Amino acid sequence: MSRATLSTHVLDTARGGPAAGVRVSLRRESGDPVGQGVTGLDGRVAELVPGGIDPGSYLLVFDLEEYFAGRPHLFQTVSLTLAIAQPAHHHVPLLIGPFSCVSYRGS
Repeated sequence: MSRATLSTHVLDTARGGPAAGVRVSLRRESGDPVGQGVTGLDGRVAELVPGGIDPGSYLLVFDLEEYFAGRPHLFQTVSLTLAIAQPAHHHVPLLIGPFSCVSYRGS
């Protein structure tokens, strides 16, 4: 059976560019860790879990505290609960600002 793949891209809308150095983790809904990564200079983590993941519910967590260190901000972390239903590629970008965030299913 094929497995799903997951990538992400974090963009800082206040700075108008990629958010490098953001720690990203993927956990099962039970809290068990599945994978992790750090966004590169382009703000991307191309493959959060080498080898892919099985369908199920997962928690995608973006740790923003260190990224925003020294700047006023509201969000320390952003957590998204994902319902991975099929073995396909899933791309989940996150747009952040010190006082806002939005996500969507990318391609």
